[in-house]
Amino acid sequence: MTPEVHAPGSPAHGRAPATATGRAHPCDAYDAIVLAGGGARRLGGTDKPSLTVGGRTLLDRVLSACDGAAATVVVGPRRPTRRPVAWVREDPPGSGPLAALDAGLGGVSARTVLVLSADLPFLRTETVGALLEAAAPDTETSTVTGTASVTDTSTGTATSTGTATHTADGTEGIEGTDGAIVNDGRDQPLLAAYRSESLRRELALLRAEYGSLTGLPLRLLLPELRLRRIDVAAGGGASAPDAVDCDTWEDVAAARARIREHDTVLDEWMAAAKAELGIEDLDVDTAALLDLARDAAHGVARPAAPLTTFLVGYAAARRGGSPEQVAEAAETAARLAARWAAEGEEGPETGAGEQGGAQNDGKQSDGR
Repeated sequence: MTPEVHAPGSPAHGRAPATATGRAHPCDAYDAIVLAGGGARRLGGTDKPSLTVGGRTLLDRVLSACDGAAATVVVGPRRPTRRPVAWVREDPPGSGPLAALDAGLGGVSARTVLVLSADLPFLRTETVGALLEAAAPDTETSTVTGTASVTDTSTGTATSTGTATHTADGTEGIEGTDGAIVNDGRDQPLLAAYRSESLRRELALLRAEYGSLTGLPLRLLLPELRLRRIDVAAGGGASAPDAVDCDTWEDVAAARARIREHDTVLDEWMAAAKAELGIEDLDVDTAALLDLARDAAHGVARPAAPLTTFLVGYAAARRGGSPEQVAEAAETAARLAARWAAEGEEGPETGAGEQGGAQNDGKQSDGR
């Protein structure tokens, strides 16, 4: 099946150019398949990938986490997205996750393919990076954050545990495995990076055994694959949210509440705003901008805070908009705010004394 390239060209389809390619990931070139079909029966048939969490659709949140893919294929009905992707459908539509995965594989060519579901609102780019590093086909000695193990799922035997280290000779390395999968207490086959050839092999074997992939459960994919497990709880704390999905309205409500928690709301808002403005690559020193806003609000007036941060962004953009230029503009404005505040803290006598001193100096100078 030939994938259709979705090239957004109207405001409803975002600002992205007409290409389905993304930024290269430092680990290795990879493609991504996002499964965005299914009936969402527990949501009353609502189009789940189009639901929003933190002002962004679930699908866009997942696409943002894998925007380094060389090619991204979304399997499901076409929808507006913030970045370009290729669209395919399983045949027939609604024939299940393995049929959808098979359709998606027809649109990728990289040796490593990231496979994701479209309802992971808290998927982090760090976890995508850990999966890709663990699944990279040709990797010299490196370390994956978190607890991981290489397990033969047909026997349940783990060949390595603890911090995942893989070496060039393949004895403890990735050459003997078929990819990497997130495990948050159970394997998550739609939060994994696989060797493309391994996926094609297993799907071909399942088709030969069952006659068709239609209606087959996703769990049939895993037993013959040797996968490195990435324990997101170990890497990001007990509440690491990468594998949290939205299957029910209660899940959606919980995700929307979680995104507004005090310790994450600013990071989530910044990510949403940058995505909406098309500046996701911009590295923003949020703490520095907050300090500047505080200084402007306290030392000048409260409305000066948003105005000052806007001017900093505008000034940095005129100079090229790099993170260094944003930092430089913020520091310049912060020094101005400090001088402004210092004047307000000086008493009348201090100001008069300084002014009088300057006048006396001038008179003495005139008298010479």
